[in-house]
Amino acid sequence: MNIHTPPMPNDLEAYWMPFTPNRAFKKNPRMFVAAEGMYYTTDNGSKVMDGIAGLWCCNAGHKRPRIVKAVQQQVEQMDYCPAFQIGHSKAFELANRLTGLLPDNLNHAFFVNSGSESAETALKIAIAYHRCRGEGHRTRLIGREKGYHGVNFGGMAVGGMTANRKMFGSLVSGVDHLRHTHGIEANRFSKGQPEHGVEFADDLERLCELHDPSTIAAVIVEPVAASAGVIMPPKGYLERLREITKKHGILLIWDEVVTGFGRMGKPFATEYFGIEPDILCSAKAIANGVIPMGATFVQDHVYDAFMQGPEGAIELFHGYTYSANPMACAAALATLDTHEEEGLFTRGTELWSYWEDAVHSLKGLPHVVDIRNMGLIGAVELESIPGAVTKRATEAFLKAYEKGLLIRTTGDIIAFSPPLIIEKSHIDFMFETMRDVLKTID
Repeated sequence: MNIHTPPMPNDLEAYWMPFTPNRAFKKNPRMFVAAEGMYYTTDNGSKVMDGIAGLWCCNAGHKRPRIVKAVQQQVEQMDYCPAFQIGHSKAFELANRLTGLLPDNLNHAFFVNSGSESAETALKIAIAYHRCRGEGHRTRLIGREKGYHGVNFGGMAVGGMTANRKMFGSLVSGVDHLRHTHGIEANRFSKGQPEHGVEFADDLERLCELHDPSTIAAVIVEPVAASAGVIMPPKGYLERLREITKKHGILLIWDEVVTGFGRMGKPFATEYFGIEPDILCSAKAIANGVIPMGATFVQDHVYDAFMQGPEGAIELFHGYTYSANPMACAAALATLDTHEEEGLFTRGTELWSYWEDAVHSLKGLPHVVDIRNMGLIGAVELESIPGAVTKRATEAFLKAYEKGLLIRTTGDIIAFSPPLIIEKSHIDFMFETMRDVLKTID
């Protein structure tokens, strides 16, 4: 075996970047070297406003002193603790703090390291739960078209984004999908929840008739479908799904990896919508993006179903080496403190109207065919060029970056989800910049 000559430290070829056109990026890289507050700093010293909270995860902004200090102190005290058969106090403290933000029955947290792992954990718990109850025939999982639940095999299977699925074979068997609620003509330019589309929830009844509800373990949905392009739930839609799942004894899993931790003006979307799922997925903003972490929360009846065997037996053969990592727990606890001290859980409510008006101010600009918003989330959908889907949004992304603004695109949809520390002056800059950008794209 020949050992090749080590590349230079700044050689870009060794790193295979995720969800990135690697060849195009490496010809013209965009590199950040620092971050603080609302801004990144590039390798040439320019400031770029963070219009997407990193990747929906830095809700408290960047380089927050309390979080930095907590991680520094934790690494000096204890950098790692085994996740199996051993515990540490911050894991239990964090679980109690987090469940205290959720409805009364979601009292148990299983710690993971990402949104993908949170969704995968939820799906495994759902299937195992029914087996614990003597209904092992309930193994079918129902996702939704345009849904995103991470990139592990289970999450991809229940997800419904074609590009994420098409390269990877048959994925997981026994999965079906609800129709999505996007593209309803009457909902264009809705502010908040759109009026039309509640009937799409009845698609679940159709699938129950097709498969027999006694075979279905769980339905998983995002309250707001983020990665597919910020698709808002029609009024009454989520309530109807909850009604149908209860009727048939099917677990309802909410994927709040994006909507959790203040994005909707509440700690979680379950409180905003007033609907309590059986299982809730979280990640991203749980530790403000500082260290990978997530949590899967379950209702008491789910947890209790596993606690019936011999006391010395392992109840769930599942977990990760880095579950409840001490440094991640320290970062998450400091993130909660920061949110509470600065009122970030409700910041979206305070800015909602100003944000909404700013997002919708882009109506009427070239190629804009829809605008959507809820909480501190917004989306502008552009008309796609035939045969060149993504081209317009990609051009907008690059031009916005050149003007000092980081946005997110999926297909020809531009998404906005800024840190919750955003001020009105930041909102003005974001949408003045986007107005200039959209006037110049082809």
